[in-house]
Amino acid sequence: MRSVRGSLATIGALAAFSLVMGACSNSSDTASSQASATGGEVPQISAADFTADFSVMQQLTGLAAQGDGLVGVLLPDTTTSTRYVQYDAPFFKRAFEAAGLTSDQYKIDNAHGSAQTMQTQADADINAGASVLLIDPLDPGSGAAIEAKAESQGVAVIDYDRLVSGGPADRYYVSFNNVQVGELMGKGEVDCIDAWKVQDPNLLIMDGDPTDNNAKLFAQGYNSVLDPLFSDKTYTKVGEPAGTWDPPTTATNFEQQFTAHPEINAVVTPNDDNANAVISILKKNQIPADTFPTTGQDASAVGLQNILTGYQCGTVYKPFHAEAQAAAALALYLRAGVTPPDTLVNATTKDDEIGKDIQSVYTVPVWVTTDTVADVLAASETTGVGPTAKDVCTGQVQSACADAGIT
Repeated sequence: MRSVRGSLATIGALAAFSLVMGACSNSSDTASSQASATGGEVPQISAADFTADFSVMQQLTGLAAQGDGLVGVLLPDTTTSTRYVQYDAPFFKRAFEAAGLTSDQYKIDNAHGSAQTMQTQADADINAGASVLLIDPLDPGSGAAIEAKAESQGVAVIDYDRLVSGGPADRYYVSFNNVQVGELMGKGEVDCIDAWKVQDPNLLIMDGDPTDNNAKLFAQGYNSVLDPLFSDKTYTKVGEPAGTWDPPTTATNFEQQFTAHPEINAVVTPNDDNANAVISILKKNQIPADTFPTTGQDASAVGLQNILTGYQCGTVYKPFHAEAQAAAALALYLRAGVTPPDTLVNATTKDDEIGKDIQSVYTVPVWVTTDTVADVLAASETTGVGPTAKDVCTGQVQSACADAGIT
């Protein structure tokens, strides 16, 4: 049987995971430095450097000491995904502290689904002397308003995970390549349909909230994979109800569609929590495992459980520790008044609202199936954050874990 700790070797072989400290070169060799205009050394780190031991952040202690002002992190909610509480907040804390910031030099807030609360939190950060705000908006309009006010008061702004369409042209954006996330979901669905021998695939497409720019990019990705199969009649597209990130709404939408179109035998679901909502309806209708493909992202505990028990094809694992470190590192450059290196700011993202390309940092997503669930659990052990075998292999899932070689 393959133990979770033993699977670390697998992760080391997958450079894209950027997960384990052994998977990358020693932190002392990872980044070089260049002299800044003021004579100090500017670390030349890369978006690919961030590992699960947070060692790269320790190279930014000089940059942290050089900077001034509070770094404010504004997270959106606790309901659309478990990630903000389970991953982002603790990873930001660890990243800032590894770089040498004290608890009064950064602040992490969650708006709990209220745009007004996020605005109030942003105002409080600005009044407390913030020099940088990291913003994961509830919607583009409220996010753009926060950013405009912040920039008017000399505060640098970074879009975190979601692009703030209509925000300032000179802002930065940190995320994964979200079109690639969608492509992984689409390819995973196709592979699963083949592996589970689904006959005459009749697909329902369930998108994320259309006001979320990420949801549009995910859809662009999986539609690029699936549209040719719809066009040549290999698959039938049954429908595409209004998108949402709300699992109860997803459950209602799916049940209505499944009742009206009982021929549906596969679904593209936009994340693990929404997939779980669909799976609850499948189980209620006594649909057996390994027969009805669904997709997801976030590598949540429930998503991994659904993969192991044969109700979800896979999940897009986005190493949130790398995304949070990349955003924290970028904030430290801006806080110090230093231009971040091109090796960190490695892409641009088009903001169609303002017709500008936004300087961006992209980290790499990975598709996870039954064969690689242990790798994700191993990463959680390394970071100390995220689902572990103890969280996932409970109750009826214990036998599925054993079958997958997870101990």
